[in-house]
Amino acid sequence: MAGTRNFDYFDSFVRMADHTCNAAALLKEIMTDFKTEELHEKSKKMHAIEHEGDSERHAMIRKLSNEFITPIEREDIMDLANAIDTVTDTIEDVALRLYMYNVKAIYEYAPEITDIIVRSCEAMKLSLEEFRNFRKSKTLHDLLVDINGLEEEADELYLKATRNLYVKSHDVMEVIAWDQTLDFLEMCCDACEEVANVIENVVMKNC
Repeated sequence: MAGTRNFDYFDSFVRMADHTCNAAALLKEIMTDFKTEELHEKSKKMHAIEHEGDSERHAMIRKLSNEFITPIEREDIMDLANAIDTVTDTIEDVALRLYMYNVKAIYEYAPEITDIIVRSCEAMKLSLEEFRNFRKSKTLHDLLVDINGLEEEADELYLKATRNLYVKSHDVMEVIAWDQTLDFLEMCCDACEEVANVIENVVMKNC
């Protein structure tokens, strides 16, 4: 039981975010140095990162099931863990679609959206590092606002990219593949925003 009481949920959130940032960095590597023949291996590498994040989440849940006193409400711990996990899962979904759709070349807007994903994940991790001090923090609010701003930036680029795809592409297979992939790229930023929303809700309930 002593080990359970010593479990640090805030550190665990940050470790989960580390895996998310690693997934985002790998996605950026795929987009910027694209090689079709490497997609299968890089998809497997992405899945390994996602699995590490899952393992951290499962370890947290095991501790939580035996915990009587928690630093924030149990439901909030679960909501935040699930929200972080969703970001990593969605990033993996992008890599899987590149492989499943046998993409031969990266669509022109995809690297730019991926850059926003990387920045969103980094901002998410910074907010989780600061989350421990949420009752007194002078910077957490601004970090959450940054995540929201990045999501809006991604939305604008997603609309531009999708319209450009349908206006300029005459390859039906390309349109199908990138329509779906752009959706998942945009969903990565939505998922980061959801993490910010969960944190904001916890702050509002406890301050």
